Amino acid sequence: MADVKLQVALDFVDMHRAVEVARQAVEGGADYIEAGTPLIKSEGLDAVRRLRDMFPDRLIVADMKTMDAGRIEAESAAKAGANVMTVCAAASAATIRECVEAGRHYGLAIAVDLMGLDNPADFAASAAELGVAWLDVHCPIDVQMAGADPLALLKNIRSRTHLTLAVAGGINSQTAPAAASAGADVVIVGGAITKASDPRQAAADIKKALSTGLAVPSEHFIRSRSGEAELHQALQKIRTSNISDGWHRQPCLEGIRPLVEGAFACGQAVTVRTVPGDWSKPVGAIDVARSGEIIVVDAAGNPPAVWGELATESAKNKGLAGLVVHGAVRDTGEIRRLEFAVWTRLVCSHAGDPMGVGRINVPIVISGQRICPGDWIVADDDGVMVLPASQAVEMANRAADVLEFENRVRTEIRDQQSTLARVLDLKRWEQKGGGAIG
Repeated sequence: MADVKLQVALDFVDMHRAVEVARQAVEGGADYIEAGTPLIKSEGLDAVRRLRDMFPDRLIVADMKTMDAGRIEAESAAKAGANVMTVCAAASAATIRECVEAGRHYGLAIAVDLMGLDNPADFAASAAELGVAWLDVHCPIDVQMAGADPLALLKNIRSRTHLTLAVAGGINSQTAPAAASAGADVVIVGGAITKASDPRQAAADIKKALSTGLAVPSEHFIRSRSGEAELHQALQKIRTSNISDGWHRQPCLEGIRPLVEGAFACGQAVTVRTVPGDWSKPVGAIDVARSGEIIVVDAAGNPPAVWGELATESAKNKGLAGLVVHGAVRDTGEIRRLEFAVWTRLVCSHAGDPMGVGRINVPIVISGQRICPGDWIVADDDGVMVLPASQAVEMANRAADVLEFENRVRTEIRDQQSTLARVLDLKRWEQKGGGAIG
């Protein structure tokens, strides 16, 4: 594993941020530097020129993902200072050959990105005939968010080719040794370095893991794959604002607020449909719910209360994670004393009677959002977010991605004694027109 190279992927859209992380990553031991596709689309091949000027002795990869015009793109990348350029395997054979021929003329190695192929292993088996030097086994970011893992594919492809194999897809210091064991010659790391508070240390940890073959524990770029326990652990680290940002500004449940400042809860939903004041089914749900779950009650958003102190005592004994009520609760002083996490629309002193109207574990709708039994709930000071069970892994991963981005930006603000607008170069990225027409 000591010969496995570490490539840092600079998937930024701002040059000044990219080069600073590149500098720290190289100090931490990164062998290869990649001008990522977002950086090249934003800054053009000047990104490659800048990296070549800064790191004259490092191998520079231009992640062009070329699909056409192979000759001119390969020639341009080589003249800008790249040692390696990527072309998509989904491009025509003619385009790949043009890249290879231009690369031979200008001393540029061609890497083929296998992303998007139905049978990447079959392509890999014959790729050497095209004259390419590398194959990139790439689990795309949007696929990573859904919980995919590139290592199974990597093992299959390693058995089909002698070409240099690079692997990318959510790798960090914990998973890098497994990538090397699966056959990678080059381990490509993006977010675990570029979004780390200390990119230098993150790169050093990955290099250590590769050199020793032993995983180094990481707090960076941890992605949920599957399973309730793993997903719950991932959700514990994020907040509702991260979920909203990662899911195209998804709103929380409007008007549902926490009883206790600083409360946080996450767990799967046990749903209850009832009428205002009828506390029979909300209390009955305590017996149905498992430890760690959250009862979510739709009581039409009106009083009387459907929950109070004694229900809270019962829920605490059962080990429930919290309660969300589209309606009213009472005994709030006692609920706070018991330190039970509750989010509610209303507070009042009067309750209704246990009439038994309604049902447990049926779909309900609160603030226009459908909530089904088993959906995941994350609630904090800002409100309550609902993650449909079928999308929970992806939403958790996208939220974690947002959190990691914010952690990196926070570090840049502090280190540079700067402001958010300057770090993100907001004026440059204000919308200049376009958008939907009609």
